[in-house]
Amino acid sequence: MTDAPYVPPKVWTWNKENGGQFASINRPIAGATHDKELPVGKHPLQLYSLATPNGVKVTVMLEELLALGHKGAEYDAWLIKIGNGDQFGSGFVDINPNSKIPALMDRSGLEPIRVFESGSILFYLAEKFGAFLPKDIKTRTDTMSWLFWQMGSAPYLGGGFGHFYAYAPTKIEYAIDRFAMEVKRQLDVLDRRLADNEYLAGKDYTIADMAVWPWYGALAKGLVYGAGEFLSVQDYKNVQRWTDQIAQRPAVKRGRMVNRVSGDPASQLHERHDASDFETKTQDKVAPAT
Repeated sequence: MTDAPYVPPKVWTWNKENGGQFASINRPIAGATHDKELPVGKHPLQLYSLATPNGVKVTVMLEELLALGHKGAEYDAWLIKIGNGDQFGSGFVDINPNSKIPALMDRSGLEPIRVFESGSILFYLAEKFGAFLPKDIKTRTDTMSWLFWQMGSAPYLGGGFGHFYAYAPTKIEYAIDRFAMEVKRQLDVLDRRLADNEYLAGKDYTIADMAVWPWYGALAKGLVYGAGEFLSVQDYKNVQRWTDQIAQRPAVKRGRMVNRVSGDPASQLHERHDASDFETKTQDKVAPAT
């Protein structure tokens, strides 16, 4: 006997026991759940984040700016453990009322400026330092179009495909098929663009690449959701070329390490306060295996 089909109730109510990997931190209301001030380091830029794809966007951007010689881009990166609900602390909610990482405070001026949403942070930093956002109107517009493409597309990859394929308490064929189809369409969009362009906006590496790479580069290498074979990611040759090219950038290698809490301990820098931390404070050094 099969289960009766689900019929939505007239009025939805929150069921705390709905399961799924992130059920303990999902809720239908906003706001802080507890009082907790955020730490403040010595640099003007204070980042509160975790090395999810959205977090990696910003640490890559900051490391790229530093690599160009922008000393004002020095930053403190504080770890926000979203699995523990750190994003619902009062200090974090004051910066980002949406309770999502990453969140940035710029204390370089007379009055602190809060910036939230990863795309907004990339744009803010690009404008502030005059880097990775072309000046000519055509290429600048292409950059912004691909940046916004990522912001609109990735929820289908993460919250759609990733959730139902990897995290949902039960496998639902319709949901997985629906979002797998969309993700493969997105990969094809990228692959066609990159067939004739070195980077997403053309010949120059921009914030558009920094936004898209942590999501779709990881997907192309089978590093997220255990879905590389399922999605035949090896077929997207131009995405593979672009992914490998960006991965070799020294600033990208550093940016991926910041606020990382999984994988090889040598690749995890839980907090970043100085450039020297990459050499002295990775987890293999501060918490050696016993």
